Amino acid sequence: MNYIEILGLVAAALSTFSFVPQVIHTWKTKSAKDLSFAMFSIMFTATALWLIYGFLIAALPVIIANGLVLILLGIILYFKIAYK
Repeated sequence: MNYIEILGLVAAALSTFSFVPQVIHTWKTKSAKDLSFAMFSIMFTATALWLIYGFLIAALPVIIANGLVLILLGIILYFKIAYK
């Protein structure tokens, strides 16, 4: 593994885990009223496209990061709908 791939993996990890505090906070408070459904929907779609792109170019950091982010965004969108 070269330094460029390590850089990509670190960036992927930070991008991915940036959503974890929001998921935890929303789950604990059972409130998603201040979250923008439109923003998270657009982000979900963009992330799904990045994941497809990652598979097409066989880029592991892109696949891992966007796969995990897609799950976290899905959870946030679920909370947004469930905690109305």
